Amino acid sequence: MKDLVSHQLVKYLEDRGVEYIFGLCGHTNIAVLSALENSRIKFINTRHEQVAAHAADGYARAKKQTSVVLSHLGPGLSNAATGVANAALDCIPMVVIAGDIPSHYYGKHPHQEVNLHSDASQCEMYRPFCKRVWRVESPELFPEIIEKAFQLAESGQPGPVLVDVPMDIFSMEVDVARFEQVKRNTRKLHKPSIDDKVAREIVTKLANAAKPVLYVGGGIVLADAAAELKAFVDHMNIPVAHSLMGKGALPDDHPFTLGMTGFWGTQYINDSCKNADYILGLGTRFKEADCSSWYPGYTFNIPESKLIHIDIESSEIGRNYPVEIGVVADLKQALSVLTRVAGELYPNGIQKPELAAEIAAYRKEFKQGNTVMEQSDAFPMMPERILAEMREVLPRDAIITTDVGWNKNGVGQQFPIYEPGSIQMAGGYATMGFGAPAAIGAKLACPGKVVVALIGDGGFGQNPAMLATVRHEDIAAVWIIMNNDAFGTIAGLEKAHFGTTHGTVFKKNGESTSPDYAAMARAYGVEGIKIESAAQFKPALEKAIRSGKPVVLDVPMINNPVPTTGHWNILDIYSPGKKVSHVSTD
Repeated sequence: MKDLVSHQLVKYLEDRGVEYIFGLCGHTNIAVLSALENSRIKFINTRHEQVAAHAADGYARAKKQTSVVLSHLGPGLSNAATGVANAALDCIPMVVIAGDIPSHYYGKHPHQEVNLHSDASQCEMYRPFCKRVWRVESPELFPEIIEKAFQLAESGQPGPVLVDVPMDIFSMEVDVARFEQVKRNTRKLHKPSIDDKVAREIVTKLANAAKPVLYVGGGIVLADAAAELKAFVDHMNIPVAHSLMGKGALPDDHPFTLGMTGFWGTQYINDSCKNADYILGLGTRFKEADCSSWYPGYTFNIPESKLIHIDIESSEIGRNYPVEIGVVADLKQALSVLTRVAGELYPNGIQKPELAAEIAAYRKEFKQGNTVMEQSDAFPMMPERILAEMREVLPRDAIITTDVGWNKNGVGQQFPIYEPGSIQMAGGYATMGFGAPAAIGAKLACPGKVVVALIGDGGFGQNPAMLATVRHEDIAAVWIIMNNDAFGTIAGLEKAHFGTTHGTVFKKNGESTSPDYAAMARAYGVEGIKIESAAQFKPALEKAIRSGKPVVLDVPMINNPVPTTGHWNILDIYSPGKKVSHVSTD
């Protein structure tokens, strides 16, 4: 029996449990849209492909499931590229299905063809950041390719893949037996673990170390290994520092959580890592901002500190620091083995009450240092008060999506996260414009949870058309715009090094040229509230959450920089020999 490729694709996606497809229409993909009309899969129609990719990214993180993006050719695929690259650098599983020019028009320059260097070559745009790119050359190959695409996106170090399909192939017939055959393939691959001999060696070294530290990254959340991490820490009482993407892997109120390292890390946290004799890295790439540009003396002193590194991806081990013991393994399994072996070697666990008291004292001191700003009635508001009141209002398991700038750096440093995976940040690609549409996907994935996007006015301004999707789908999230009339972090950086904020501030002749974001929301049919005093913010946020409706809160904010104690190489480039970072532009 034969059926159209487009119809069989939809049935295949249904069989895989796909709930939503994020995308935008075009003449190359309407055969798929037509096939979706009577499907239980819901098409989330966006007004820009970058919004679709970011929403799919947010969905995959919250659902812990591969997301699907449907794109048009040419400008559709290039519009989506930023969002797909963001997912790639944060290791988020995603399958992008794109329409392409008709297969019989290769090289003739049909409408929107990309062929300046080779015919029918639009898929080449995605090679630098996708795990693999397929171009479907015949309908018979499609079932095998789509199955491979999902398996590759989900296996090893997860990430996006592209399946590029000439539009005529969507409308060709294929023997349905080919799709039935791929259904027999396992949907779950068994991942490598760690053997007891290596586990005993690691546990013994950590137990005998004077100042061991666990350093965790986003790989813990991707591997769904947070519970296993906590069990290991509870038994060994080893302090845990984390990268930006590792935030929330261990709750911020756990007695052995240190916090985020690197440029936006505090002195105590950076010193704890710098002075460690043994470091166990778990699911982390040791990226630049997390490691103070790898300068010794700021965050890490490896190889003086001995590094043990466990990751599912072998290329990450030894990438930036020499490793004494390197293990390629699934973190969930590896930590389970480590905890079991630790229980066998040290059945009563290892107690460190003095260290727990020291960490508690540091937290108290850090919190007290922010008290004045958290309680300030200044308006525009102090960013510290915005974060403090958000934390008071939100439940422990609320999902927060952030963008770049103060909302990302400040959250990483100062905002407690209690549930693994409840914070979504654009870490690797650091894409401005991620946070607002990511909340769409997060809310669709977890409709019973409170979802809040904490974003700057610069980030919100990147993709305001996402409000059309919010309105159409009734996405009951809250968008908090930390509005400082600027690309604030960059403005503070330029001011510190060059004495100007040229090209970074949204003012002309001293007057703001920013739009009224609350009015913009209302124009899209979404409730918008312009905060006019510091005292108004908290009750407005409480009301927005209770409403069960989409709400945008436009919150004027003072542009004070996040305090830094680490280092970033760009500071040496701009002001060599000087200790200059960011300054306030207010």
